Amino acid sequence: MRSQLSTDLAPIGDIYEKFSSQDQTQILIEKYADLQDLALLEAVLSDDMFGAIAAVSSFGADSALLLAMLAEVGAATPVIFLDTGKHFPATIDYVQSLSQSLGLENIHYRRPDLAELKVHDTIGDLWESSTDACCDLRKVRPLEKALAGFDSWISGRKRFHGSDRSGLQSVEWTEGRFKINPLADWSAERIKAEFKARDLPQNPLVAQGFLSIGCQPSTRAVVPGEDIRAGRWADSDKTECGIHSAPWMGENI
Repeated sequence: MRSQLSTDLAPIGDIYEKFSSQDQTQILIEKYADLQDLALLEAVLSDDMFGAIAAVSSFGADSALLLAMLAEVGAATPVIFLDTGKHFPATIDYVQSLSQSLGLENIHYRRPDLAELKVHDTIGDLWESSTDACCDLRKVRPLEKALAGFDSWISGRKRFHGSDRSGLQSVEWTEGRFKINPLADWSAERIKAEFKARDLPQNPLVAQGFLSIGCQPSTRAVVPGEDIRAGRWADSDKTECGIHSAPWMGENI
């Protein structure tokens, strides 16, 4: 979903000039195609061809795993958290507690533009009439701005989440930026086992049945037998907030 509030594209770094050729980008994508998790993170963070790199995290149900790996090989890597103003209080507390426990040194809180909120969501109820417009205002637009100074970004998406995510590659090239998916090939069972092995703290909402966690108005607990993301935008056909399907980043992000 392209931002509905602006036609301007976020500027990108110098890496676009290095990889203006599709052949050049494909070579790098194929170079790292068989790497995942820690090995992929370490390789990407040490390869200058990826330019300035940031991670983007929702601090959701299983975010701690990727962040723990990042802390091992690049604790100073910027981690962008989109503070939408609609998160569960437990998630906001979790951002601080998890960051401290893992030793992450560079958390960037990115919030919606106050002037735009005053115009488009005066009393904070836009989500009731248009979840797409609300996500655009509170997530898509802020991420556009947050990524303006970066050439590549790290995502926690996995193939088992289905839909467009089922074809995820370890490294993708999308509209002038690389996107790195270290956990693309991980299953829910493997993630659960690794959480236990590392003794990682989960977002407290998981214990209440929230297996995919976003903003409070658009997230409910799931019941046994439901898909892991069934609690997101329940009773609608919406499955993504927009940051992973925005044309300014390219298709199938």
